[in-house]
Amino acid sequence: MARYTEPLCRLCRRENMKMFLKGERCYTEKCAVERRPYPPGQAGQGRHKFSEYGIQLREKQKTRRIYGILERQFRRYYDDAARKKGITGEMILQLLERRLDNVVYRMGFASSRNEARMLVRHGHVKVKGRSVTVPSFLVVPGMTVAMKETSKEIGRVMEAVANTEKRGVPGWLEVDAKAFSGTVKAMPAREDITMPLQEQLIVELYSK
Repeated sequence: MARYTEPLCRLCRRENMKMFLKGERCYTEKCAVERRPYPPGQAGQGRHKFSEYGIQLREKQKTRRIYGILERQFRRYYDDAARKKGITGEMILQLLERRLDNVVYRMGFASSRNEARMLVRHGHVKVKGRSVTVPSFLVVPGMTVAMKETSKEIGRVMEAVANTEKRGVPGWLEVDAKAFSGTVKAMPAREDITMPLQEQLIVELYSK
C-alpha cells in the first residue's frame, strides 16, 4: 500500500501549523514549527500570497496530511460524503474521525496517527473482541476498541496512555485507560474536532 515516507516535520512547516504528526516531540521545544516557523525550501521565508484556488488546495492538503490519507483515498471520502444526507464538509470530517487508526489515536493508545496505524496493521488492536488490521475500518456507535492483552505491555503504548491528558479524549468516545479499552458512544460531532479546519473550502475545491 502506498504511503508517505518523507520527513513529517516538513509537512507541518509547509502548512504553518502543528499537525502533531510526530507524537510527543510536537509538545517539546524540538518541534520544527517552533524552531523554524516558515515553509521549507529556499524561498520559504519569502512572502506568499495565495489565490482562491491556492487557499482551497492548502486546506485540502492540510486535512489530508493530518489524517495521513493519500489523494485517491481522500477523494473517495469526499465522494462518499457527497452522497450522504447532511453537510458534505462535516460528513468528510466524520468519516475521517471514524477511521480505526484515528480512534486508536484519539483514545490515547498511540502518540500519533502514524503510530496508531502501525499498531492496527500489526494486529495489536481488537474491535468487538476480534482482531482488525485495516486502518481505514470505520467504527460505529456501540463498538468497543481495545488493545490485545499481550500488546498492553508495549512501551510506546504504555507511554501514550500515560500522556493521554495532554490531548484529552473527545466526548464521542469513552476510555478505560487501565483496561486499555474504549467504547464508541456516538458519531463524532463537528465540535469534537479541535484542529483548525475549514472543511467548506475542501468542498468548494472538489466541486469545481
